[in-house]
Amino acid sequence: MNTLIDTDFNFPNQLSKYSGKVREVYKLKNNTLVMISTDRLSAFDVILPKGIPYKGQILNQIACKMLKATSHIVPNWLKDSPDPNVSIGEACVPFKVEMVIRGYLSGHAARLYNSGKRSICGVKMNDNLKENDKFHKPIITPTTKADNGAHDEDISREEIISKNIVSESDYIKLEMYTRELFKEGSKIANERGLILVDTKYEFGKNSKGKIVLIDEIHTPDSSRYFYKDTYAELQNSNLPQKQLSKEFVRQWLISNGFQGKEGQKIPEMTDQYISTISERYIELYEQITGEKFAKVDLSEIKNRINNNVVSYLS
Repeated sequence: MNTLIDTDFNFPNQLSKYSGKVREVYKLKNNTLVMISTDRLSAFDVILPKGIPYKGQILNQIACKMLKATSHIVPNWLKDSPDPNVSIGEACVPFKVEMVIRGYLSGHAARLYNSGKRSICGVKMNDNLKENDKFHKPIITPTTKADNGAHDEDISREEIISKNIVSESDYIKLEMYTRELFKEGSKIANERGLILVDTKYEFGKNSKGKIVLIDEIHTPDSSRYFYKDTYAELQNSNLPQKQLSKEFVRQWLISNGFQGKEGQKIPEMTDQYISTISERYIELYEQITGEKFAKVDLSEIKNRINNNVVSYLS
């Protein structure tokens, strides 16, 4: 199937373009951003060679719904979504950290824990935990906001403040917003039969100097979800959790000898496996939104996006 791997638009009043791991961001005059969600898939900070059908649409539409659902907690950058793959909003100055919050010992934290470490980002983890156990209280484990192509790195609250990456007063607000957003995201997930295991939030300051939520939230790229109804049984039986997130791709890569390290080769991703990933993303969309996913026409993705954005801007 046709997928959106890259873009090269020239929108009215365009000033610059930035390509992230998954999104392409166009900055326009009047402090406007056009953010396009591609079908690229990244894991271990590496962009995988094949796109995933409908992934960009899914990420963008979940993010828009979740930004609207949490706007009473913290204002966000979003103004509108004129196309299934596109969000348009206010350009902000991003903080140089990503706020990661974990309710369970999973993913990166579990890999550190299983290697013998008992702290992450300066936060201590109790002994006698097993993978996917719930923490007594969610822990915040920030990472540096890496430049294009670089790896995000764990960093402690103390380092962030002492190195003046974020001022102490702003960081206290970021922590407060992170906990409140995670609480709301967990509530939404619970209503849909899911557990929000961990996630990350990005913040910036708008033209008025106010802290706002930017980028995506509560999507399968930024979050991990378990199924609520099978969690306890699987955990008590020491079995892996069924989850809706990118982690199943990471585990597949690990089992095929790839963790993004130098000299490692990305395993071949067959069309059948690509379809499986696409189906998992659609499953999460329907589960977390409670709505049937409506597939858009993939035949002329770039023309559709360009026409919708130009029409909106005019």
